[in-house]
Amino acid sequence: MTWRGPTYRMVGGERIDGAWCHIWRRDRMGGGYYVDDLVVFADGRITCGEHTDLAGLAEKLAAGRWAVTDPGTPPLPAPPSKWEARYSEPLTPEGFLLDVADRIEALSGRPTAGQRCRDAIERYEQQPTEPNRELLRAAYLAVPAHLRVYVLGDMDRQDRPLRILLTDIGEAVDGDGPVVTAEMRQGILDYFARTYKAAQDQRERQAVQYADDPAERGRPALVSRQTVYPGGWPDEPGLFMLRNDYPASVEFAGDTYASVQHGYWALSAADASDGSRIRDAASGREAHELGGRAARRSDWPDIRLAVMAGLLRAKFTQHPGPAQVLLATGDATISYTGFEDSPFWRDVPDDRGRNWMGRLLELTRSELLAQRLPRT
Repeated sequence: MTWRGPTYRMVGGERIDGAWCHIWRRDRMGGGYYVDDLVVFADGRITCGEHTDLAGLAEKLAAGRWAVTDPGTPPLPAPPSKWEARYSEPLTPEGFLLDVADRIEALSGRPTAGQRCRDAIERYEQQPTEPNRELLRAAYLAVPAHLRVYVLGDMDRQDRPLRILLTDIGEAVDGDGPVVTAEMRQGILDYFARTYKAAQDQRERQAVQYADDPAERGRPALVSRQTVYPGGWPDEPGLFMLRNDYPASVEFAGDTYASVQHGYWALSAADASDGSRIRDAASGREAHELGGRAARRSDWPDIRLAVMAGLLRAKFTQHPGPAQVLLATGDATISYTGFEDSPFWRDVPDDRGRNWMGRLLELTRSELLAQRLPRT
């Protein structure tokens, strides 16, 4: 079962994150099964043509209305040796329910079954007592069976170290594997000690390498939306001051432009007369229209980012009002959306949108803050 994402739904203005996978649904009319999308959300809602929850999902799987694999496909034969098998256990309804519950935990920012298992390993490695081994057994069994081979992140050993550790001394692992000895168990403890020491060393290295990472989660992403005001801009335009067509004149490259939009398209023109017509356009939209029809200078693809960065720098250093609006966005990611700018500049909900305007606004915001640093 492969989970995909991200997805979300909005509830009372709050974003509820989700993830989705494929599942088989029985056709109520024909009785056959077809593939559909099952979406799981952080608050426990599950959607697949209808809304349900974890208990409802269990009922539908038990009744055969939904299935985790194609019911028409014969099951795989059991491996001749559990110990020698190199692939995960088959996906079952029980394992899928555990997987869905785990997905809800992950979306909610809580520890997953795999993380709880690794925590139990560390606890047992530090204090190898029988009660801690039983806690480790429970944590291991809480991991969906089809995912247990991945829990250690070691695809050479897979989950064999855990299976050895959870087998009593004198018994064969999985019934057909090696007989566990005290020396073998100590070897597994040494293995865990080495892996946790390596993980701790890596965390310490990253603490130094990533020392400038934000310590806390930043503000939610801010969306700058394109809006048309036929009767003129409102008295308090607020975030719309961030838009390129907002009428804030900028002095840049030896000329003055009525807005960033005017400056960008005027400077893109190969012919000086086209540039002048664009500069003098009645509105940012008209400047865009004229600029889009004019021939562009041959080096424009190479310099357009620098030109836009310069225009934004001029706008927000020459106009305190827009600068204050930009600074008030804090450390929020800025998603610059719209309909008329190319996907190179705006945020588009697919791989085409590069959101360079949003990035340059964030860069300009950082530069404004840097200008306020005390001189030494």
